[in-house]
Amino acid sequence: MTVVRYEPWALVSRLQNEVDRLFGAPLTTAADSGAWLPPADIHEEANQFVLHIDLPGVDPKAVEVTSEQGVLTIRGRREDTRKESRAGLHRIERISGEFQRRFSLPETADTQNIKAKVANGVLEVSIPKVAQVQPLKIQVEAA
Repeated sequence: MTVVRYEPWALVSRLQNEVDRLFGAPLTTAADSGAWLPPADIHEEANQFVLHIDLPGVDPKAVEVTSEQGVLTIRGRREDTRKESRAGLHRIERISGEFQRRFSLPETADTQNIKAKVANGVLEVSIPKVAQVQPLKIQVEAA
């Protein structure tokens, strides 16, 4: 007996992929490109935006963070750690290979001072906000 996974939107996805391919659009999803997408949490604080991206098993030297024209791009690679031993290998669920995530930055982001660090397999990207210019109140004098 063969188990078949039911995907109700598979036909619509295939149609969209064909239309994208015909018009020259690049592949945009992990399923299309064969890549994996690490999960990301994003939150806003008073003076910065913070992204947390799970990258277990990824060497920090294999991660590249760039900011260009209002888009933050995080790309890297998780190496395949499997040995060539066939005995005892039953199932592989951990995905290896290249990944890329892109995030649109708001106008208030200070792209010159973005910082990134990895701790315990989690990449933390801190994006400071630009100091907002407060309106200047001008004293009106009587003539």
